[in-house]
Amino acid sequence: MRHVGFTWHDGALLAQGLGVSLGLFAGTFLIGLVLGSGAAVVRHFRVPALGTLLHTGLELLRNSPVLVQLFLVFFGVPALLHQPLTPIFAAGLTLSANTAAFVYFIAVAGLDAVGRDQVEAARAFGLSRVQLVRHILGPQALAFAVAPLVGLAVNQLQVTSLVSVIGVVDLTKAGDILNLRTLRPFAVWTMVGMLYFAAAKTLTLLGNRWERRLRAHAAPLGL
Repeated sequence: MRHVGFTWHDGALLAQGLGVSLGLFAGTFLIGLVLGSGAAVVRHFRVPALGTLLHTGLELLRNSPVLVQLFLVFFGVPALLHQPLTPIFAAGLTLSANTAAFVYFIAVAGLDAVGRDQVEAARAFGLSRVQLVRHILGPQALAFAVAPLVGLAVNQLQVTSLVSVIGVVDLTKAGDILNLRTLRPFAVWTMVGMLYFAAAKTLTLLGNRWERRLRAHAAPLGL
């Protein structure tokens, strides 16, 4: 088989794959952020049974390979429920749950870093749990958690490359298609790697900028 040159269609394929990867990352990270933070709040207020159940489930997710989770959802769940799942839905469900597990432990550490004296003082002034989380726990926990969250975001962006194994045409799958067509693996995977690097670097810079702004805002308040 002879080598085939690159065309503008190949650039469009990589751009489409990059769009799928970024969209999947953004959606699943946002969902995971909400779910993980909510579970951390449940654990912080020691809700009976539910807190323990959430902690156990998220601990399992955090300490098992994402690829195994992906296969379990895409192949195992349909076999169990006799209901097929689309690749993109299975990928979204898996990555959202996996992200939630890591966000949960980051949020727990941030909430635990807030002094108990502040919590007791807020309760003495009659603040509800919602007000306590919104005005006392949330802002301070976020100041502690922002750096780990940025690191997690970069990692989860790279983890999206695994979804290609179940047929999602993300950036990695687009690279695989392009590699099979051109038989130029070094050039193809260099381009794919540089696109992942550019996306991760941009995310890191945005995260660091957000962290500096947050700390600058929190410093005068003593947070």
